[in-house]
Amino acid sequence: MSGKIAGIFIVSAALIGGIALYYLQLYAFYDEVPAGDLEIQLTLVATGDAEAIDATDIQAIDANSSPIRYRACFVTSHSQAMLTETFQVYEGAVPLTAPGWFDCFDAEEIGEALENDLAIAYLSVADVHDGIDRVAAIFDDGRGFVWHQLNEDFQD
Repeated sequence: MSGKIAGIFIVSAALIGGIALYYLQLYAFYDEVPAGDLEIQLTLVATGDAEAIDATDIQAIDANSSPIRYRACFVTSHSQAMLTETFQVYEGAVPLTAPGWFDCFDAEEIGEALENDLAIAYLSVADVHDGIDRVAAIFDDGRGFVWHQLNEDFQD
C-alpha cells in the first residue's frame, strides 16, 4: 500500500510542478507595457541617435525576468523608401518567439518575411541592455514588430 501512496505523491508532484513551470514561462513574468510608455524608435543613419517614428496601434509585452522578453507590434505610415534612407538597417535579425497569447507577434512569419525581402529589419536602439539590441522589422504594408536580440557582444 505504501508504494501506491508514494507513486501517487510522485506523479502528483510532477504534474503540479509541470503545470507551475508552464504557467511561469508563458504567463507569470510577462506584463503588458502601459500605452503611455509605448514609443517606437529607430536609429538614424546620420547621427546614430534613436528617434521616434510615427506609429499607431502599438501593443507590447515585457518581463523583468529577462532582457530579451520584450515584444511589440505596431503600424506605421512611413514608406520603406523613406525608412531605408533615414534609418540603420539591421543585418542578421532573427525574431524570437512570443507567448501564444500575444497573438499579434508571429516570429515565424516575421522571419520568413525577412528572408524573402518582404520586410526590412532596422536597428531600433543599440545596447538597450548590455549586449542586447532592440530590433524592429517593418513590412511594406506598414505592419511593424519589435524584439530584443543579442548583439555581437554575446553571439558566437
